[in-house]
Parts: sequence; C-alpha cells; structure tokens
Amino acid sequence: MKLTPKIQKAIDKSAKLHNKQMRKTGKLPYIVHPYSVGAILSNYTDDEDVIIAGFMHDVLEDVEGYNVSDLRRDFGNKVTNIVLYVSEDKRPSDTEEMARRTWKARKIKYINALKNTTNQNILMVACADKVHNLQAFSEVYEEEGEDMWKTFNAPKPKAISTMWFHNELLTVFKKNLKNRIVEEYEEIIAMATDRFGE
Repeated sequence: MKLTPKIQKAIDKSAKLHNKQMRKTGKLPYIVHPYSVGAILSNYTDDEDVIIAGFMHDVLEDVEGYNVSDLRRDFGNKVTNIVLYVSEDKRPSDTEEMARRTWKARKIKYINALKNTTNQNILMVACADKVHNLQAFSEVYEEEGEDMWKTFNAPKPKAISTMWFHNELLTVFKKNLKNRIVEEYEEIIAMATDRFGE
C-alpha cells in the first residue's frame, strides 16, 4: 500500500473517530479493526478509495456525531457510497436484549443487500471486514474459549449462529466477487470452523 496523503487522512480520521472505543473481544482498541481491514484490502487492490473505505467502514455505524455528509465532505462520493452499503442498521436506542433478538434479522438484511450487488468495491470492503472479524474471533477464542461468546449479541448457540452468517456470506462472495480475497475468506472460515465448530 502506498501511503498517499488521502490514505493518511483516512488513518488519522479513523483513529480520532474511534478513539476510546474498544473491541468486544480481546481487550484491544477498536481502531485495530479498521486498520486491519484497510491493510487486508491493500493486498488485493491499489484503488485508494477502496482502501480508504476499509479504514472508514464502521464510522457511520459506530460513531455518534459523524454522519453521511461529514464522510462525503472528507472523502467523496465513492468512499461514502461504499461505507453506506456495508453499514448495518444498528439503532443506538436498542437495548442489549433487543440487539440479541434482532441479530438474525439484521444479518439476513445485510446478506440480502450483498446478494443484490455486483459492485466489486462494495463486496471487497465487506469481505475484508469479515476476514478480519473472523481472524480476530479465532485468535480470541484461542485465549478465552467459550467465554468469548458472552460479549456477542448472536443468539445461542453463538458459534453456530456466527458460522451460519459467515457461510452465507461466503456463498454470496463466491458468486458475486471476482477477487482472490474470497479464497482468503474461505480459508479463514475453515480454520474458524475447526476451532469452534459449525
């Protein structure tokens, strides 16, 4: 990845916006996730806007006070459109119980949205996001075992729910995404399935 001024701006902006946020597992600052997604994308594309969308992919979903017009102003239409497409509709007012009850409906909506696009940029960012999520889950599971699932909104049994989601996405990516990143995702899914079951 060539560190262009625009990519540096995305790195800086993402770090500021996700400041003080933590990952659900692993006791790491949240920023490791968008940084990792950006780095994964840089292995599969030289498109500056796609890599920037990786760094910024969670800001609309998880950062209060930073909205679509802010993102469009800072990084333009292409980045904004990608980020909008890969953002899940999470209501900030939802209780933890409500988030758990609506988990599968939200995941089905996300899967269906990706089924209905052949936009390679959107699919690449979505895939890189899931590659890193599943890598991180597997690493934390090695350390925490079944205790890891306590922090997730997925319904019980959480490992089965999680792998159902990833396998559904893999089917979509195999059909719609024409990039070698799909092979990496398939390998990560196989590894995760071996670690915590189907």
